[in-house]
Formats: sequence, structure tokens, C-alpha cells
Amino acid sequence: MNRRNFIQYMGCSCLSLGISSCTTAPITERRQLKLLPESKLNMQAAQIYEKVKKKEKLIKSGKEIDNIKKIGKKMEFAIGEYFYQSNLSDPTINFDWEYILIDNKKIKNAWCMPGGKIGVYTGILEITKNTNGLAAVMGHEIAHAVAKHSVERASRGVLVNAGTQIIDIVSGGKLSSVNRATGMDTVGMLSQIGLMNPFSRTQESEADYLGLIFSSISGYDIRETIKVWERMREFYKGKEPPLFLSTHPSSSNRIANLTEWINEVIIKYPPIT
Repeated sequence: MNRRNFIQYMGCSCLSLGISSCTTAPITERRQLKLLPESKLNMQAAQIYEKVKKKEKLIKSGKEIDNIKKIGKKMEFAIGEYFYQSNLSDPTINFDWEYILIDNKKIKNAWCMPGGKIGVYTGILEITKNTNGLAAVMGHEIAHAVAKHSVERASRGVLVNAGTQIIDIVSGGKLSSVNRATGMDTVGMLSQIGLMNPFSRTQESEADYLGLIFSSISGYDIRETIKVWERMREFYKGKEPPLFLSTHPSSSNRIANLTEWINEVIIKYPPIT
């Protein structure tokens, strides 16, 4: 097979694969590309989660971890009930929910792995301040898992890797030569700045919106979300990278979007009891 035929074959294959693997994100109905099975990522996430539990210093008792679990349980129920009442497929049906509190005040972060494996660092509690603030952060992180962002990101990575190989073939290996000469991953940098980073900002904004919904239907005051991001902006004042290099929207953009959405979400997504 000559180079031109190979490129045409690969292009058609990627296109047909992409078309057959398109789905939509829950609630927002944004088009998504999913080439990898969710079950595989859930299994890998569970294995990584166990390693984190062994490696990190965990707080296993006390009001802080109890509050995290209480918020999580309310969101588990409310999210499942929302999709049931809406007669929609529940994206959390195969989740094996679990919550840990990691004793590290330097890290102001939280995350939710595929399958509902959640980790909260004690450092973020200095930003959340209260139960509604913590619910805002947890709702955002849970939204990433509910919207299958990890599956989407991994699928995007598959296409980017295939595309860079095709580009290198078209250029007669010139990109590989540049990389060897400079010691830089030129294609990787270009794909990250041009494709992956904007894509991540889309996911982050979607998680902001869905997080508001999940916090609201769980009975929390989502107006506190604005205050959380104001405190986050103050903490990172002058430290945020340029938007084109960042995988996250700036704190100011986030606050503007959240302010626009809050009244709509309060009215449209009241607490589920």
C-alpha cells in the first residue's frame, strides 16, 4: 500500500470509527466521542484508587470525613433519582462510590475518578469553608465522572496519537527529525495547545454547570459556589497561567459563567427529596 492510499485508508477508518462512537453528555447533550469502554477505565481507576489509599495519609474519622460522606451520599441518591424521574439512562448505574480524605493542607484540590472514586485533600477545606462550599467542589468533581470526561479524554488521545503518526508520514518523517534534533515533542505540544487544552476547558465548564445542578438537586445552596471561586481566585492571585496554556477556565471566567447559570439552575433543578 503506498503512502497516499494508507493516509486515505486511515482517514476513512478514523472517520467511520468516530461516527459510530458518538454519544451525548447527560443533561447538556453535548456531542462526545467515546472509543474506549467505560468499564476498562473504571477498573483501572479502582486499582489506582487503592494505591492512593495505601500511599497517602488518610483521615478516617471525624466530622470532616463524615461530612464528605454525607454530601456524597446525598448526591448519589439525588443524581440517581433525577435520571430515574426523568426517564433517562442513569450514567452512575455502574458506579462503586467511595470517599477518602487525604491529609495534605498544601494541596487545595479534590477529584473524582471514573466509577465514583472520590478524593478530597484537607487543603481544599480552607477554600470551601462550609458544607455548601464543599458540596460545590464535590458536585463539580462528580460531574466529571457522570459526564464520562475521562472516557472522552482517553478517546481523544487515541485520535490525536493516530493523527500525529499520519502527519509524520505525510511530512516524510520531518517532525520526527525536528523532535530528535531539539529534544522536544513538537507535535505533542501543538496538539496539547491546539486541541487538548481547549477541549479540557470545555469539559471544565460543563462540569461547573452540571456541578451546580447536582448540588442543587441534593439540597445545597449553590450561591456559595461563587464565593468558593472568589476565594480560589484570591488564593491563586497572579499565579494562573495564560488561558491558552491552561486546561481550566480562569477563575474570573468561571465566576461570570456561574453567576449567569445560578438562577436558572435554582428554578429548573430544585432539591430532590
